[in-house]
Amino acid sequence: MNKHIQFTKSEGAGNDFIIIDNLAGDIDLSPDEVAFLCDRHFGIGADGLILAESSGDKAGDFFMKFFNSDGSVAEMCGNGIRCFAKYLYDNCLLNMDTFSISTLAGLKSVALISENSEVNMVKVDMGRFSFKSANVPILIEGDEFIDQTIDVQGQKMKFTSLSMGNPHTVTFVGDIETAPVSTVGPFIENHPIFPKKTNVEFAEVVSDSKLKLRVWERGVGETLACGTGASAAALVANRLGLTGKKVKVELLGGDLETEILNDNILMTGPANRVFTGQIILKMEEKT
Repeated sequence: MNKHIQFTKSEGAGNDFIIIDNLAGDIDLSPDEVAFLCDRHFGIGADGLILAESSGDKAGDFFMKFFNSDGSVAEMCGNGIRCFAKYLYDNCLLNMDTFSISTLAGLKSVALISENSEVNMVKVDMGRFSFKSANVPILIEGDEFIDQTIDVQGQKMKFTSLSMGNPHTVTFVGDIETAPVSTVGPFIENHPIFPKKTNVEFAEVVSDSKLKLRVWERGVGETLACGTGASAAALVANRLGLTGKKVKVELLGGDLETEILNDNILMTGPANRVFTGQIILKMEEKT
């Protein structure tokens, strides 16, 4: 059967998303359907898809169900949650400047930032992070994987892994322009020591308060920005003594501000509605 689906296309620092209202709970997308909608040639085109759902018996005002562009489910997306927060505001689904959103990575607090009565920035408490190997997860001996060497097709590179609610692995490069994102990225993403795969960040330290970053996202490929990836890179740089607690992360699609607190990190960045529309999707029969 065919279903007419209303959607909003949003972007945060160039990381773009399809957002669909599923508060009624009547939309159940298969991985193939998500991949079709995210396809830039045959569908709408996006790095990911978000279903806006009721929090139900979960904590939080709303639940963000997030899919990568290949149709796989992801625990959390930093740029996505900012766009989701603005979507809720733009569609008058709430009338608060601060609220909480439930995700598969836990409850996240968000704050809308307005300028001339228009919300264009969102601050997100990204919640607790963890360097524990079991939480990433990563299959190694030892409690943490900090600045350790992995042989990448004959080249030895150092990586650090951590969990932002989803897995991240960070390496530092001398020149972000020539970073081997398209070759090393998929190799590390699919390395057997990562049972749930991993996002891969390539960071260049500019100063103790600035990083340049490129990201290979799990299930997507290289994107213009990644909020959890920016947070992960800032945390690793601080852990290794390369930066302070407040860091601007410069990505291909724009800048994100990060601030490390005690055991969590705040991330602030833009969120913009690009357009709204309707697409006719041939829904699979559910059995």
